[in-house]
Amino acid sequence: MNAKKLLFLLGVGATLLSTAAVADDANARSIMEQVDARDDGKTLEQDMLMILIDKNGNERTRDLKSYAKDFGEDEHRTMFFKSPADVKNTAFLTYDYDDSAKDDDQWLYLPALKKVKRIPSTDKSSSFMGSDFSYFDMTDRDLENYDFKLLQETKVRGHDAWMIESTPRNQKVIDESGYEKSIAIVRKDNHVVVRAINFMTNGKKKYLDVTKIHEQNGIWLVDEMSMTTKKGKSTLHKTILKFSNVKLNATIEDDVFTTRRLEKGL
Repeated sequence: MNAKKLLFLLGVGATLLSTAAVADDANARSIMEQVDARDDGKTLEQDMLMILIDKNGNERTRDLKSYAKDFGEDEHRTMFFKSPADVKNTAFLTYDYDDSAKDDDQWLYLPALKKVKRIPSTDKSSSFMGSDFSYFDMTDRDLENYDFKLLQETKVRGHDAWMIESTPRNQKVIDESGYEKSIAIVRKDNHVVVRAINFMTNGKKKYLDVTKIHEQNGIWLVDEMSMTTKKGKSTLHKTILKFSNVKLNATIEDDVFTTRRLEKGL
């Protein structure tokens, strides 16, 4: 599976080549290309627990089932909400295209309206189902849309890592993502992004922390991660995602990744 490497959590159209040559760091880009090229399988099926925590510490939980599959160089992903009752049968579909000239497609099925809604690019910076992840976070990033800079070498939980800054090359990406820049921390031993800070255009910051990962048949998978939205030092909201019952490279029918299946549900 090509490029589910949590690039969608980095906040990571092109600009003039002369500008890119000045701003871009070849070493940092090489690292991010290895992140992007990291093997993550052909299909992935798993259960997901989403925990939403407000600024007062109150929690809400949501149970989901998620699927991902390669279609040539493209990737399709589907999420079905199983509980609680207020979001049950809601479903989300993403088509991630390898072609950088082609905008990714996203659809959300709302059972109360019995309608599939296409997510326009103008809405992609908004919250995904009340979480700290945006619709933009749910897609992969074209590396050609960003300049990269290696800030320093560091350690995360005892592992050597690189700290890399990514800056959008044009205003279109900034407007769509809501991010002015991002800083990612990439483990050296496996090229997994384990932390990131997203600098939002509204002055807030979103902090990604991948707290648990494991290796399965040479492929690194995420067990738990969080995204925290802060304004200054104050935490506004936090989302924790926990993954379980992972099936890697199992058979998944193509029709799981259609808008008709969103309406049908699990």
